[in-house]
Amino acid sequence: MTLAPSGPLETRAPKLTPSPLPGLVVSALLASTAFLLADQPLFKDTLHVSALLLVILVGMAARTIMQLPAWAAPGVRVAQRPVLRWAVAGLGFRLSLGEILKIGGPALGVVVTSTFAALWLGWWVGRRLGLNDKLATLLAVGGGICGASAVVAADSVVQAEKGDSALALGIITLLGTIGIVVYPWIGRAAGMHDFLYGVWDGASLHEMAQVVAAGASFSKEATAIATVVKLVRITLLAPVVFFLAWRVRVATHSAAAAGRPQVSPVPWFLVLFVVFAALNSTGWLPKDWVQQIQRADLWLLCVGMAGVGLQTSFQDLGRAGWAPIAAGAAQWAMLAGLSYGLARLLVR
Repeated sequence: MTLAPSGPLETRAPKLTPSPLPGLVVSALLASTAFLLADQPLFKDTLHVSALLLVILVGMAARTIMQLPAWAAPGVRVAQRPVLRWAVAGLGFRLSLGEILKIGGPALGVVVTSTFAALWLGWWVGRRLGLNDKLATLLAVGGGICGASAVVAADSVVQAEKGDSALALGIITLLGTIGIVVYPWIGRAAGMHDFLYGVWDGASLHEMAQVVAAGASFSKEATAIATVVKLVRITLLAPVVFFLAWRVRVATHSAAAAGRPQVSPVPWFLVLFVVFAALNSTGWLPKDWVQQIQRADLWLLCVGMAGVGLQTSFQDLGRAGWAPIAAGAAQWAMLAGLSYGLARLLVR
């Protein structure tokens, strides 16, 4: 006697994981376009707009016009996280301990003191103005250390809400662009000499490109000093982001009970950042190699920021209101005032 099956046999095809390749290609194309545009005289010499800002604006414009296609979403997320973290690690190739030691102890004291004061005040003002903790942190780190690169590095560990990193980047770029125009005028009106102006410029303006542009409008000597002082601020990125990773880990200590992932106590990309900075400081790598690595790393940063822009629309920024701009401006005013006062007091 043969028993008939109780029902039809069901065959299920295995569920395929969407490929990240299409979204990565889209992010890479946007990054390459912004990368090439940023080298054009209009953007580089006249507007002083970085490739990072260009790529996020293009990505946000695309996201404002249309929804992100489902086939692109996995690759865009890969660009926003793993690719961006490798790019942050590569920032270590911009640092050289030998160059940093040349500016002397007093100038180092100005940078370290004013930067950490600005980090705390920037976060505090942001919270008092009603910003969420993560946005306040991104603005504070971006304004206090090195602009867009610092925002990217900080967001890699705090994992801010959608649109927060784009908003922080836009505000810092706006304020820094204003600084390019007003810093040389203030420097001359205050009777600053080249070394004093260079320390003040490097210790208080946001992006490296903005520091160089503001220095070039003053003097060649001031530009050289400002560039090295800015490098000192960039060295503070690693300890600050290590601290943020620890802070996030402590704040989410009970997350495991809720099934959420814990934050690594020692982010791997920051360890690589320190290793790359140490390697670059040895002088073993040929200068042209280092320049090519830095350029490739900037392109990787653009790929990652394309991922951020493609997930943020201009409407998202419009809903943020005036408070983030006020917080960024207040931090900048304090940083500029404190670094100038300390420089007048300590620098020859």
